Amino acid sequence: VQLQASGGGLVQAGGSLRLSCLASGSIFNWRNIRGMAWYRQAPGKQREFAAGVIRDGSTVYADSVKGRFTISRDNAKTMVYLQMDSLKPDDTGNYSCNLRAPFDTDYWGKGTLVTVSS
Repeated sequence: VQLQASGGGLVQAGGSLRLSCLASGSIFNWRNIRGMAWYRQAPGKQREFAAGVIRDGSTVYADSVKGRFTISRDNAKTMVYLQMDSLKPDDTGNYSCNLRAPFDTDYWGKGTLVTVSS
């Protein structure tokens, strides 16, 4: 399984970015995976959960991004998006994509860097 994240970049505070993550090279699809999620890691800090979507379509958000970020998925592909609005400097970090397969096996991509300037 390869998870390819894209869409990161430099944006001013208050701006928006849209991240994409595609899982390729696998037999996994939305009928047999547990879900997909975005995690982020700020410089010098531990990786933290940002947003996730599970197999039934339900979404979960960290309190720090609730109301500003929206996770969605492409049902035809094993793909998720993260629409990030009203970005803050604290949102700066490397955003990586996670796929949780059956039996709670986790797959990770390298991520895409988001930098929010003040």
